[in-house]
Amino acid sequence: MRNPSAARRAVADEKSKQGFEGVIERLRAMRTQLPPTARRIADFIVANAGEVVHMSVTDLADQTDASEGSVVGLCRLVGARGFQHLKIALAQDLVQPVQFIHEDLDPADEVPAVIDKIFRSGLQALQDTLKVLDAKAMAKAVDILLKAERIELYGIGSAAPIAEDANYRMLRIGLNCKVVVDSHVQAISAALTSRKVAVLTVSHSGSTQETVTAMRLAKEAGARTICITNYGKSPIQAHADVVLFTMARETRFRTEAMTSRIAQLGIIDALIACLALATYDRSVATLKRTFDVLADKRF
Repeated sequence: MRNPSAARRAVADEKSKQGFEGVIERLRAMRTQLPPTARRIADFIVANAGEVVHMSVTDLADQTDASEGSVVGLCRLVGARGFQHLKIALAQDLVQPVQFIHEDLDPADEVPAVIDKIFRSGLQALQDTLKVLDAKAMAKAVDILLKAERIELYGIGSAAPIAEDANYRMLRIGLNCKVVVDSHVQAISAALTSRKVAVLTVSHSGSTQETVTAMRLAKEAGARTICITNYGKSPIQAHADVVLFTMARETRFRTEAMTSRIAQLGIIDALIACLALATYDRSVATLKRTFDVLADKRF
């Protein structure tokens, strides 16, 4: 006989895979049944739907004088898995489906137009990120990384390749580092850090539960923490000693990073260059040695 609990979990899992529609109508319908704080959040979402798709969970909590937990609780009451899921559903009520592929695209676009729009959005992300990237914050991040006995790099999903690239580049200039892209291993590794360790985390939204948890555990263990995240308030920043901001418009409609990856890589490139210049002799010697090693792998 099938386990009833397992059956309920299977149904719940299937529902969680499905999207849900009409989130604004749902909020209106259940408004009178909500407690005061949840009602205040719901009213704000309904009245400012176009702005909410731009916001982080922290932004919305601040705007409604509520906690992040209250925001997430309302999202679950209305049928979403969390705030990011609710934003996607909200955006589906407001924007064309093609914008989930890329915000500037139109279904009628031909290949040349697609190429032009994608490249222009990448260039725009770099230009916007340059405007918000704080040179003092970058210098502080360099100082933290150089003083650490070990560096750990975290990233999940689309942030994982960025963290892996940073790890590769740091190894090439002789830094003692490791990259962790599994959420369970991240939590374990973060909890085992110390004040001798620096942690660099990449998170576009700054709201991924596993990533935020890893940063919190590392901070609590005494590690110095740095995060690369999109501009605006987000939960991960509460656990970061240094924040390096990207600026990508895609935050409006998607949780999955696209153009922001280019901006994140730009920050990594600048960070590695600063680290290499600060340890010039060692970096040049290590680059030469590792270049010789890699040369054997090329025809």
